[in-house]
Amino acid sequence: MNIPAELLYTKDHEWVRIDGDVATIGITDFAQGELGDIVFVEIETKGETLEEHQVFGTVEAVKTVSDLFMPVAGEVLEVNPELEANPVAVNEDPYGAGWMIKIKMSNKDTSGLLSADAYKQLVG
Repeated sequence: MNIPAELLYTKDHEWVRIDGDVATIGITDFAQGELGDIVFVEIETKGETLEEHQVFGTVEAVKTVSDLFMPVAGEVLEVNPELEANPVAVNEDPYGAGWMIKIKMSNKDTSGLLSADAYKQLVG
């Protein structure tokens, strides 16, 4: 299982890459593996400001639909345009081509996020 050390993680299996006040967010390799083949990603929150833990979209796999939760508060600046035509990118490259949204963080408080080591312990 791939858990890049430079990212932060949530207990809900989202990852966060922070660059200044912009955070790129997606689901972890563990999450995509548990979901199975992803067939649809729905994110209709572009332009909205959401609080930490609010739902920013859903991901639909062959066997289930799961909500996607904001790891930190912020305004959704961008939704990955490739996911509409190629949702399997989340399975194939969850930390690269399969990213989901970019947000402008409301604040830099990442105290609620997990390090790679803490996330490894969570997923065992």
